[in-house]
Amino acid sequence: MSIRLRLDKPWKPLTDEEAARLPGQLGVYQVADASGTVLYIGHAGGRSPFGLRSELQREFRERGSGCLFRTEVNMQYRSRWFELLMVHKADHGSLPADNAKNPPPIGRLSPS
Repeated sequence: MSIRLRLDKPWKPLTDEEAARLPGQLGVYQVADASGTVLYIGHAGGRSPFGLRSELQREFRERGSGCLFRTEVNMQYRSRWFELLMVHKADHGSLPADNAKNPPPIGRLSPS
């Protein structure tokens, strides 16, 4: 059995229309620049009124066009968020640029 740590779904353009198609469910997401460099790893939790949909609509309003996103529906969104941050740090040596501005307390992970 293979355990998937990295979020490897295809990127979608971050637009209001794409965000409006998302489910109102809990989960995690990544936002990247046009070249696929991850800028931010976020989560849609219990305080997100319409889950992933509202979080990505907010991201679009704040960032404008030209970015990409991908999501994962996950009821354990907070643990998965920490996991994605730790994997990114292990792979790249640092957190994504926008997460590094206000870093959450995370541990270390050594994925293979």
